[in-house]
Amino acid sequence: MNRWEESLCFRATNRVVRPFDWGLEWARHWPHAAGESRNGHTPLEWLRGLSRQAINDSEVFFAHRTPEEFELHGGMLRFLSNVATPYPENNVVHGQWFPGKDHKRAVLVLPHWNAPGDAHNALARGFQKFGVSALRLSLPYHDYRMPAELERADYAVSSNVARTIDATRQAVLDIRCAADWLERQGAERIAIVGTSLGSCYAFLASAHDARLKVNAFNHCSTYFADVVWTGLSTIHVRRGLEPHLDLETLRELWMAISPVSYFERFAALPKKSLFLYAKYDTTFLPSLSKDTLRRCREHGLDHKVVALPCGHYTLGETPFKFLDGYHLISYVLRNFGRV
Repeated sequence: MNRWEESLCFRATNRVVRPFDWGLEWARHWPHAAGESRNGHTPLEWLRGLSRQAINDSEVFFAHRTPEEFELHGGMLRFLSNVATPYPENNVVHGQWFPGKDHKRAVLVLPHWNAPGDAHNALARGFQKFGVSALRLSLPYHDYRMPAELERADYAVSSNVARTIDATRQAVLDIRCAADWLERQGAERIAIVGTSLGSCYAFLASAHDARLKVNAFNHCSTYFADVVWTGLSTIHVRRGLEPHLDLETLRELWMAISPVSYFERFAALPKKSLFLYAKYDTTFLPSLSKDTLRRCREHGLDHKVVALPCGHYTLGETPFKFLDGYHLISYVLRNFGRV
């Protein structure tokens, strides 16, 4: 299984070790940046302070405003992101719309890191076939939103510390705006299904949005930094970070975008959640997934656990992708009316 996993992972030959950067310019528009003075503070101290502020006041950090305009043409939803970046293409959110017969139930589908534009459309169509509408969102810096200078969605997760936080915050706000649009279509119950990086984004959004009542997390971890530091698919990101930061420091800096910081918020809302992990995962290590599940029990989450006998990349291969799809779709459909 490990050999199969490595062969799938390293088929990509365009990974780039990018230079380390604190990325302070990416933090200037964050809600608490103006009140956190840089005077006498090193970049590390300033970003550490902003991370703490974001966690302590996460309702503000992840607050969204409904876009003034949504455009739906030919099955493609577009709207302007709440977060303005230097890249015009990234500032427009794209969502592929798969309307079902029942508009009162809808699912947000979030793909994995570096997913191409058609990835997870089959999952969205699966919900559609059962009558449930699905909106497959493009993540920041992915597919339609990718700057021309990139071949991969490197700006979503990279050795630029603050830009990675900013991309994650942007994703959460985009998700909440998409939920606004689904409500306008008549959705009374909204579920969210996220895979890998999309799973992290889904958890953060759900912890801050009571409308996302049914959740399916396809791969799960407690700490954002630990996945990057230990994962097979992020070796190149670690190489850019390691000469400048150790894991403990990076974990602290990225705590504001780590699911572990928001379990209490998540547990305080009525939700049903599926946590699915792979027993031989070399990207989201099983130890990180089991830590997530331990915290689910400690916080009394209403949840189900599924462990599949494969790895991170092999989950997308036959027969595991069909097992995965079965668990994700069946869980969401069974629980729409139970919370």
